[in-house]
Order: sequence, then C-alpha cells, then structure tokens
Amino acid sequence: MDVSLILIPTDFSECAMNSLDYAKEMAQQFGSKLVLLNVIDSREAKHFATYSKEELDKVLDRLMNQSKQAFRKLLNNWDGKDLVQETLVSVGMPFQEIAMKARDFQVDLILMGGYGSRGKGGTIEEIFFGSTVEKVVRLLPCPVLCVPIGWPDERL
Repeated sequence: MDVSLILIPTDFSECAMNSLDYAKEMAQQFGSKLVLLNVIDSREAKHFATYSKEELDKVLDRLMNQSKQAFRKLLNNWDGKDLVQETLVSVGMPFQEIAMKARDFQVDLILMGGYGSRGKGGTIEEIFFGSTVEKVVRLLPCPVLCVPIGWPDERL
C-alpha cells in the first residue's frame, strides 16, 4: 500500500492531538508526508457574529488568526513537524472542506480523531445526520482511519 500523503483534520482537541501522534508514527513507517487542516465551521462563525454583534469578516479573521497561532504552537512543541508538508486553515462545513482538500491534494489516507472538541456526539445534527467522521467516510473514496482517544494504549 502506497501512503505518500496523509491528511489530518484537526480542531486541536485532545482526540485530534491523539490522531496526530498516530499519524506521525504511520508517516515515519511509510515515509509519508502530512497535510494538517483546521476547518472553521462557517455556521458557528455566523452564530458567533450574530451573538457578538460583530461583522462576520472580523470574526472570521480572528478565528483564522487563532487557528494559525494554534498551528504555530503545535509545530513548535511537536516532534513530528519535519513530516508536515503543509498546514491549512479553511472556512466552511467541516466535512465538505475535508473532502475538498483531500481531493485537491490527492491524499492517500485521511486520519482523524473519533470526535472533536464538541465531544462524543449528542447533538441533534449528529444524531440525525452523523458526525463529521461519518460524513467524510460516506463522501470520499480514499481510506479514512478514525482514531479514538486513548488508542492504541487503552482497550476500548
């Protein structure tokens, strides 16, 4: 199996960071490069702009800057930074942005955490339409590896 490029979507949650460590090990084993992606959910940004009475563009600029700073901090403190080909921040619906970037970069694998910063399900959207991971799996033809928190150290 040729795995030269792996996409790792991250929201900087504990579960996403766990998947990043797993991706590092996998990339070292296969000689792969990593593309890290953070997606700012456009729906949440709109809600925040409405709540804070700020212009959406200003909210998005601030969120983009926060994501870029989070990537800088992550790469400064992470021993896998030499494997990273690119870091990206985009705005949209997370599963769609992940799918588009996977196709744009023609990745061989998507490796992502089992759940993000909102926790283990429970939202109405996830109950009826599935999580971001489930949507990515349904949408893309490339393999998607979902890494739950604590894996492989803890038995589920």
